[in-house]
Amino acid sequence: MSTTLIPEAVAANLVALWLLADETRQLEFKRVSGKMVGKALETVCAFANADGGQLVLGLADLKDHKGQARLFGVEENGEAVDELERKLRTEFLPPMGGLQLLRLPTALHNGPAAGQRGHLLMLHAPRSAQVHSLVGGGTYTRLERGNRELSAEEITELSYRRGTRSAAAEPVSVALERLDTQAWQRFLQRRGPLSGSHAEQLLNIGLAVAVNGQVQPLRAAVLLFADEPGSLLAAHGTRADLRVFVFDGKAPVPGATPNLRKQPKTIRGPLIDQIDRAVHAVMDELAHGVTLSGSGFRTRHVYPERVVKEAIVNAVVHRDYRLNRDIFVRIFDDHIEVESPGLLPKGITPATIRQAGSKARNDLIAATLRDFPQPPNLDAGEGVKMMFAEMDRARLYPPQYRENPDAAVESLTVMLLNHERPTAWDEVSDWLDRHGMIANADVVRIAGVDTLRASKMLAGWREQGLLMPVAGRAKRNMAYARPQASELIDPGALFSAASDNNPPRSEKFN
Repeated sequence: MSTTLIPEAVAANLVALWLLADETRQLEFKRVSGKMVGKALETVCAFANADGGQLVLGLADLKDHKGQARLFGVEENGEAVDELERKLRTEFLPPMGGLQLLRLPTALHNGPAAGQRGHLLMLHAPRSAQVHSLVGGGTYTRLERGNRELSAEEITELSYRRGTRSAAAEPVSVALERLDTQAWQRFLQRRGPLSGSHAEQLLNIGLAVAVNGQVQPLRAAVLLFADEPGSLLAAHGTRADLRVFVFDGKAPVPGATPNLRKQPKTIRGPLIDQIDRAVHAVMDELAHGVTLSGSGFRTRHVYPERVVKEAIVNAVVHRDYRLNRDIFVRIFDDHIEVESPGLLPKGITPATIRQAGSKARNDLIAATLRDFPQPPNLDAGEGVKMMFAEMDRARLYPPQYRENPDAAVESLTVMLLNHERPTAWDEVSDWLDRHGMIANADVVRIAGVDTLRASKMLAGWREQGLLMPVAGRAKRNMAYARPQASELIDPGALFSAASDNNPPRSEKFN
């Protein structure tokens, strides 16, 4: 594993921030000692199984030392660093990818090398698509400060959340005749005839299994072919319907009299029909426009139909079908929200989904829908990228993704804004892609506006959910990042703005 040497100026800024910082959910400090290796491996495992994080080696904890006295450097025990680097390759099941080692030059103020130049080592562990354990035993997650070992039940729960395990691939006790429907016949028309009985056909295509000598359909088969999958699966503690809400205003108003414009519409049926009916219902509402409260003015929604359809398709195909909640589509005066149960699977985050695209939580559902006449999805992983491209082509803001892990039922919300974006946003978005965060002075420079105007633009983008303040920065030094990238900036952005005359370089760390 190679180590990237960070330029002096960038390293100095980072070290100055760390000297004032305490440990958090995504940041931990350790002096380098022989006992450090095992604890460091636990922390890397915990970061990967949570939201990712940065382990800084050679810097003492704030509770033990203050200020410059925290700087011991990795020179305190080079052998332990070598051992850690070796074990990062061999001590995780499954093996962990995406780890980055960044070496930061700094003056040392403690330990055997006090008064000399030395280095800190930052180990960046991204949020993983998988659930990792240590070879010697133990599966860890991250707390607000520190790590915690997971129980067997918690490991299973995390596997569902990460999408490495799918409830759609599990058998359910539903009579097979409930699946011999028109949806099944339409599937066979495109898929081609299958030999054997109905039970044998489902077994042959992997949508049923034998349980104690009896053939049971997988949950995916019930969702795809049953006339009323939501009703059948309710007995198993889950839901499978979709509801459309049309609100008066720009946000829900809680209370005894909600601000609904009309009665919510519940859409049921096999998934292929549910998608089609939901898209038609939403597009019909949008075609009529929305009369703004108290003004008589009718606003026109201009979202591309392909984007609306893709948001609904993704919600239906990739939702977590173990959770007892329907999909909610909410239509407001100035935006649409599509909320589906479950978080983003396979290590994707709201900050990375634009580049990563979508990854199927429920592979059986995604693959089987392709074999229906007029399939709603190509299962090529390009749908999310298309959404961003189409919104850009329509001169609208990009789709906004937000995870809701602390809700009663965890969920993912995709928001489509009915706002034409200003040209300045293109420049700001490009800057964020390259540098990870942006400050008022950067907006002044790239947008050609004064400080007050830049502040108002940043405030507007915050209000619309496009930007969030970067954690741990003082008000006078405030910077902003895309939502959920604000807690942890990609290490690549730490030196992307470094001078071309002093680029980072990769070398073997000894």
